[in-house]
Amino acid sequence: MEKPMRGGMRTHFCGGLRSQDVGRRVRVAGWVHRRRDLGGVIFLDLRDREGLVQVVVQPQAQAAYAAADGVRQEYVVLVEGEVRPRRPGTENPRLATGTVEIHAEAVTVLASSGTPPFPVTEERPVDETLRLRYRYLDLRRPALIANLRLRHRVAMAIRRAFDARGFLEVETPMLIKSTPEGARDFLVPSRLQPGRFYVLPQSPQLFKQILMVAGLDRYFQIVRCFRDEDLRADRQPEFTQVDVEMAFVDEAAVMQTTEEVLTEAIADSTGTRVDRPFPRLTFEDALLRYGTDKPDLRVPLVIQDVSDLVAEGAIPFLKSSVTDPGVGGVVRGFHVPGAASASRKQVDEWRALARGEGAADRLASLAVTSSGVKGTLAKQVTPDGAARLSARLGAGANDLMVFCWGDAQTTARALGRLRLEIARARGLVEQGFRFCWVTEFPLLEPSEEEGRLAAVHHPFTAPLEAERAMLASDPLRVRARAYDLVLNGVEVGGGSIRISDRDLQRQVFSLLGLGEEEAERRFGFLLEAFRYGVPPHGGIALGFDRLVMLLAGEESIREVIAFPKTTTGSDPMTGAPSPVDPRQLREAHIRLVEPS
Repeated sequence: MEKPMRGGMRTHFCGGLRSQDVGRRVRVAGWVHRRRDLGGVIFLDLRDREGLVQVVVQPQAQAAYAAADGVRQEYVVLVEGEVRPRRPGTENPRLATGTVEIHAEAVTVLASSGTPPFPVTEERPVDETLRLRYRYLDLRRPALIANLRLRHRVAMAIRRAFDARGFLEVETPMLIKSTPEGARDFLVPSRLQPGRFYVLPQSPQLFKQILMVAGLDRYFQIVRCFRDEDLRADRQPEFTQVDVEMAFVDEAAVMQTTEEVLTEAIADSTGTRVDRPFPRLTFEDALLRYGTDKPDLRVPLVIQDVSDLVAEGAIPFLKSSVTDPGVGGVVRGFHVPGAASASRKQVDEWRALARGEGAADRLASLAVTSSGVKGTLAKQVTPDGAARLSARLGAGANDLMVFCWGDAQTTARALGRLRLEIARARGLVEQGFRFCWVTEFPLLEPSEEEGRLAAVHHPFTAPLEAERAMLASDPLRVRARAYDLVLNGVEVGGGSIRISDRDLQRQVFSLLGLGEEEAERRFGFLLEAFRYGVPPHGGIALGFDRLVMLLAGEESIREVIAFPKTTTGSDPMTGAPSPVDPRQLREAHIRLVEPS
C-alpha cells in the first residue's frame, strides 16, 4: 500500500490506490485523461505520473457534478472522495487501480487546457519535431514517464553501489581550460578577461586524474559532459556519463568493480539478473569472431577464419586469394542454422548488403543437405572441401554457410553487418542483456586528416608494459591498457589504466605531434602535478544515457532524456540556440562574423 503524502493538496497519487484503500477518504490531483457521461453519471479517468484512477461523479454531489460537467481532456483537477470497490464485472485488469474507484464529493478545477496538438492519451507515432516542440505534453505520456522513472532508479542504484564500495562523489568544474583533443569544444567567453575563453568539459578526465594525485583514491560522479559534434540516435551535444577513477588498481580491478556496480544497479532498478563475470575479448578476437569491436553477443552467429582450408584447396578458385603474397587476403564465414532453404533472392539481398560494406561480389553461400550440395559455391567446392568447411563452421544438415573474402578489414565489416541482419530477419537474436569487455586496442592510429598519429582512446592511456619499448621503434604495433564495455552491440563505456609516469606521458605527447612547448601549454598543469607523487590509477566512463536507453528497450537516447536536442542540435521547445542581445556580445567582447 502506498504511504499517504504529507502536506500539499493531495493525500495519494492517482495510480497508487489499491483494494486495501477501500473506505479511505482521499484527495487526488492530476490531469483528465478521459471524460465519459453515461446515463447522467460522469466518469473521469484522472492521471498523474503514477498512473490512472477512475473517478465517479454522481448528480447528488451537485457542486462536484457541475464542476465535472465542464472539464475536458488535460484539465487539471483536484478530487476529494471515498475509495470504493468497482462493481463486479466493471473491473479493469489493465490498470493497477482497476479494482477501485473514487466516488467524488468535491471536484475543483485547478487549470483549464486547450486542445493538445497530438493525443496525450494514445501511444501512437507522432512526428518527433512536434513532440519536442511540446515536450511538456510528450512527457505526460506513460512511456516517457516510465523511462524517466527508470533513469532515476538506475542513477540512485549506481550511487548506492559506489557508496557501499567506499567511493566519493566529487563535483568537477563546468568551466575549464581548452585542451583540444577529439571532438570540438563548446566555447564560453570570459567577460572579465577579454579574448580568453573557458570551454565546457567533454569529460572530467584530467580532473579525475588529479584527484588521484590528491589522494582521493576512489572517485565517481554522474556528470554532464558536452561535445560539439554531429549527432546520431545515440549522441547529444550534452550528455550524462558515470565517471569513475581508482588509484592502486589494474585493469582487472576496474572491470570487476564496474561489473559489480552495474549488475547491482540493473537488478535494483529493473529486477533483471545479469551474469558476471562479463566475457572478455581482445580487440583482434572481436574483429575476427564478430566483425566489429562492439559485438552483440545475443546473436549466436560466430565468424570463423577458413583461409587455411582454402589454401589447401577447399574452394579452388579462391586459393590464390590467400596464398598469393601480393594479395594477402582472407576467407571467413559463419553458418546460419536451418537456413539451407534460403531463396536465391534472399542470398542476393545479403550480397547487396555485403556490397554496401565494400565487399562487392565477394560473398557466397554453401549448404550440405540430404539431396546434395547447394548454394552459389555448390559447383566450386570438392565434397571433401564442403565437409571440412562444414566441420570448421559447425554447420549441420540444413544449415547454410555464408563466406566472404578479401582484405581482413572489409571482410570483417561485411560479415559483421550480415550476421546481425540475418539474425534479426530469422529471429535468432536472444533476449536479455549481454555485456562483454573488449581489451587490448591499438594505442595509436594514423590520422589521414591531420597527417599524424592520433590516440585511439585518449592521450592519457598507458601502453601495455611489455610493449612500451616499441613506442620508439614501431608505435603502431603498441597495444593499450584500454577496455571498452559493450552491451547488446552498443558501446556503453570505455576506460583504461592511465599513464602515471611523467616521462612516458611526454613521449606519448611527442608521438601525437605535440612538441614540448605545445604539451606544456595544453597540459602543463597535469605534468606539474605528476612531479609530486602520482599513484598508478585507472578508470572508466559509462554512457549513462545509452545504458538507460538499452535497459528501457528504446532505440534512441532522446527517449530517455527529459529535454533532448534534435539531430541539428536545436531545442524546438525553447528555440535554442538563438541570437542574443547585442549588449551581451559587447560585454563578452565578441563581434559576430557572418558565415561566407
